[in-house]
Amino acid sequence: AMAAPGQNVAVVVHRAGDLRLENRPIPEPGPNEVLLRMHSVGICGSDVHYWQHGRIGDFVVKDPMVLGHEASGTVVKVGSGVMHLKPGDRVAIEPGVPREVDEFCKTGRYNLSPTIFFCATPPDDGNLCRYYKHSASYCYKLPDNVTFEEGALIEPLSVGIHACKRAGVTVGSKVFVSGSGPIGLVNVIIAKMMGAAAVVVTDLSASRLQKAKEVGADFTIQVKNETPQEVASKVESVLGCMPEITVECTGVQACIQAGIYATRSGGTLVLVGLGPEMVTVPIVNAAV
Repeated sequence: AMAAPGQNVAVVVHRAGDLRLENRPIPEPGPNEVLLRMHSVGICGSDVHYWQHGRIGDFVVKDPMVLGHEASGTVVKVGSGVMHLKPGDRVAIEPGVPREVDEFCKTGRYNLSPTIFFCATPPDDGNLCRYYKHSASYCYKLPDNVTFEEGALIEPLSVGIHACKRAGVTVGSKVFVSGSGPIGLVNVIIAKMMGAAAVVVTDLSASRLQKAKEVGADFTIQVKNETPQEVASKVESVLGCMPEITVECTGVQACIQAGIYATRSGGTLVLVGLGPEMVTVPIVNAAV
C-alpha cells in the first residue's frame, strides 16, 4: 500500500557536518520510470565524505542532497512505457543514468557522460529514503535467491568487476590489492573468481586483513610504518615475484607509490581509491 503523504523519510546532507532526517514528497514516476519502496541502502565512503566535508573534489554540496547510491528495493508503481518490470518486483539499482546520447553513450561508455544523473553526487539526490523513482532501464530484477542486502551490494561489487576487467585479471594472474576495506574486498573476490593464482592484500588493520583472508586472499601484509619501497619488496617476497597487476583501493599517496614500485615491468596498476586531489608519484619509475 502507498504510504500517506509525509511518510517519505529521507537522509539529507545540507552542508559539511549537517545531516538531517526529512520528510519528502513521494515522487510520481514518469513514463519510463518506476517508483520503488526502498529496502537496503549501503553507506559508501563518498556518502560519509559529503556529510563530513561537504565536497569530493569538484563535486560540492550547494543544496540539500539525499544520500545513498548502493541500493535495492521493490517496485510499487510503473510508468506507462515500462514493460519489463511490474509492482512487486525486487530490483537492484544502477545509480548512473545518462541524460543525453552524447559521444560517450555512442561509444558504449555512458558512465563517463559529463551530464549523467548519478545518485548522491551533487546536485543529484540519492535513494537513502523510503520512496524513490528511477529510470526503469537502470533497475535490474533480483533472482529469488539474492537478498535485498546482497542486491544493494551489487553496486560496490561492480567496482571490483570493472577494476579487474580493466586490469586484465585472468587465469594465473598474480595480483596485489592495496587496502582491505569493502572495495578492496570486492576486488579480492572478483580477482579470485577471474582465475588469479595468488592475491596479496595490504592494510593497516589486522581485522580487515582477517576478513580479506576469509573472502579468498592468499596472503596478507599488515603495514605499519614501512616506506613504499619496503611495502613493495614485502609484496614481492610473499608472492615470490612482482605482481603483474596492482589494484589500489585506498587513494593514500604512500599506497599509490607502493603500487608503482611493486608492479612488474609491463604490468598494470589500476587506481580505484579516491584520496587527496593532488598526489606525488614516482613517475620515472612508472615510465621505466
